[in-house]
Amino acid sequence: MSIVQKATWRAVMVALALMPLMALSQKSKKKRNKEKGWIAASNRYTSLLLDIDKKYSPEFGSAQGLAEYDTLISVPSLLNDLKQRSERSKMIDSLQKLFLQERDPMVKQDLAILIRQTELNIKLLDFDLNRKVPLYNPTEAVFDGIKVLLDDQTPIERRAAAIVRLKKYAAQGIVSRPLASIYQNRTEMQMKKAAMIYPAKQEIEIALSRNPSIIEGMETLFKKYKLTGWEENFKILKIQLQQYDAFIRSKVLPKARADYKMPGEEYKMAMESFGVDIPVVELDSMAHTAFNDIQKQMQTIAEQVAQKYHLPGSDYRDVIRFLKKDQIIGDSILPLYERRLKEIEEIIRREKLVTLPEGPAFIKLATAAETAQSPAPHMVPPPFLNNTGQRGVFVLPLNMPPAPGEKTDKYDDFTFDAAAWTIIAHEARPGHEMQFDKMVEEGVSQARSLYAFNSANVEGWGLYSEYITLPYMPIEGQLISLDYRLLRAARAFLDPELQNGTTTPSQALELLMKEVVQSHAFAQQEVERYTVKMPGQATSYFYGFTQMLALRKDAEAALGSKFDAQRFHDFVLSQGILPPALIREAVFNTFIPKEK
Repeated sequence: MSIVQKATWRAVMVALALMPLMALSQKSKKKRNKEKGWIAASNRYTSLLLDIDKKYSPEFGSAQGLAEYDTLISVPSLLNDLKQRSERSKMIDSLQKLFLQERDPMVKQDLAILIRQTELNIKLLDFDLNRKVPLYNPTEAVFDGIKVLLDDQTPIERRAAAIVRLKKYAAQGIVSRPLASIYQNRTEMQMKKAAMIYPAKQEIEIALSRNPSIIEGMETLFKKYKLTGWEENFKILKIQLQQYDAFIRSKVLPKARADYKMPGEEYKMAMESFGVDIPVVELDSMAHTAFNDIQKQMQTIAEQVAQKYHLPGSDYRDVIRFLKKDQIIGDSILPLYERRLKEIEEIIRREKLVTLPEGPAFIKLATAAETAQSPAPHMVPPPFLNNTGQRGVFVLPLNMPPAPGEKTDKYDDFTFDAAAWTIIAHEARPGHEMQFDKMVEEGVSQARSLYAFNSANVEGWGLYSEYITLPYMPIEGQLISLDYRLLRAARAFLDPELQNGTTTPSQALELLMKEVVQSHAFAQQEVERYTVKMPGQATSYFYGFTQMLALRKDAEAALGSKFDAQRFHDFVLSQGILPPALIREAVFNTFIPKEK
């Protein structure tokens, strides 16, 4: 998968979810589309960019519910990447002309989103081509392409296409080369260039250690859905993927850089892509101040919890360790989270926090392969282009599968009662699930549902959702919710400090385990995230949250007694996933004048 395709997949968080639900009535959809007539015009422009994405990344088309792409695969050759770059460059010129001609402010906003995203994708591609030996991982690319078809919410008639796609990845009976061979050729071409930046040694080792679990997860999916005729091609593909990993281990790993730190130029681009648009020094200072303030709030609540349970000490760290002793294991964890979801929904209704979607929210436990890819709780969004009733799903990982010969490093951070409150609020309701399923129900433009995502807007809302729910949680839940807010503040200074060398991984690990009271497994996964997995992204939670708080404060000041929190939240969600600057513009240009 090319860097452009990676950026697109990351931007839309491509995947499908868990159980079918009856789609919205056509009458309801037509009524909403009539109220938002500008959406049709915006979608016509967005289709120009979508055509390029579907052409070069058919897996993206499948993930968006378009069955005609199910038997096609990406061919990430250099020739295709250069063709794609040329088409995107021409598209920018076309979109800029349309932007100058367009009069509707909503459509202009969407055009600005499309232009920015396309420009950023080209910058990322150019940096990879000219400066890096990227760590391509065909195992993850294949797993993404297969699991999007082998999913409980994918119609049964589409699942057989996974066999065709598998055969094409292995290049059996077709002219193209195997996907793993294409990636190896791309890597070798980059290695021949002078003064290239190699992947970090730790990044390579992490990927190689987790790929066996992902390969096993693919096989499990084919068996789960009782497909036949895939076995021989899977054996061939498995060997190809293992041979590719052996190539990386023998040829790339010895040249890998010992230093995980990104070049400054690349880190700046990463922060931009995640929506953090203030100087790193300013973000670092804000986060340290918030970290200290949150610790003080935690101590106050910890004293109440300690008194309730007659604990010998009231230090918030000791109190959290006490709460973590109440571990819920096995089949009991899912019912716990489902109960908490119902309780939070009742809070949302009672306190009029936001208007709930028409359908239910879904939760599932992650498979070993899904955990290897994403070891933290996360939300998988529904398809947006051709949604026939699919919903987003909150996926809860439990323990990272160990690499061969290693022991399992146990998490205790998600599987205790008090943690379920804030995790549900963030990932499900009123957090990410509300963002994605509201977009499906309300009907927003494709530019806003597919291309506006920049992490600060999505994760900012998720953390803000914890904030507005916290006052109604039991005190145990409040303490853990603040602990997760403490983690987001820590991320916002640890990530840049690790990248600029003022903090070491061991110091970051110690702080997370001691001050944030994380398990070694969770803390280790966090440090990997800041150093090699996705540097810059973790800062977006704190930054997006501060932007949402500031926006609410300014809206309250502008409206005074007329400010209604539920109407404010409903409006924010109705706009789709807009970057902080654009949602502020929408609130002040549309919401506040209407409320007045």
